[in-house]
This record gives sequence, structure tokens and C-alpha cells, in this order.
Amino acid sequence: MGMPAATIHIVDDDDIVRDSLKVLLESRGYSVEDYASGRDFLSRRNGNAACLVLDNHMPEMTGLDILRTLRQAGDNIGVIMITGRWDAATRAQAEALGVVAFLDKPVPHQRLFSEIDRALSLRAS
Repeated sequence: MGMPAATIHIVDDDDIVRDSLKVLLESRGYSVEDYASGRDFLSRRNGNAACLVLDNHMPEMTGLDILRTLRQAGDNIGVIMITGRWDAATRAQAEALGVVAFLDKPVPHQRLFSEIDRALSLRAS
């Protein structure tokens, strides 16, 4: 596999999770930008985002809040949601908003790579 040109954005309020995902994805050749909050992501991100790895349970703005904001703005970025706990209502809302995949924490690395590849291929088509 060649060097992916895609920039993967990570939004997670847990420094350890965010940093470990960033190191993991950079080791795979991705350009990665990371954000500690939804507000930080929405205010600082540039237009080169190819995929978003998004925690759902965060203070101020949940992953669903961020996802709704993106979709209302017409942004169809591929989103992979991660969390330590799911409930049926949250999952249904995220599916309705077009989430590519749901991953439990701790995030299984090979599954993350597969879902990112799938999100990128959906974006390209």
C-alpha cells in the first residue's frame, strides 16, 4: 500500500485515546489532525478532511451534535464513531446521519484501518 493522501481527523476528549490513535494512523502513513473537542474541530478544521474518527461521549458537544452540525452544513465526510458505551437510540440517530461504522473502545486497530479504507472509498465514489 502506498502513502495515503487522506487527512484523517480525530475528535476525542480523552488525550490518551486521541494521541494513541494519532500515532497509530500516522504509522500507517495517514496525515492526521486531532482535536480535543467538537468546538475545536469545527472552528479549526480545514477543508482537506477525508475521514473523521469521532468520539460520541464528550462534554459540551457530543459526537452526534458534531455530526448533525456537519450534515446541516452539507458536509458528507465519512464518519467512524467510537465510544465505550452505545445505546440503541444513539446508534439509530447516527445511522440516520450516515455514519460509516461504529467501533467500541478500545478501538480494534485492524477494524479501524478497514473502516477508514471503506470511508475513503465511499467518498471517492
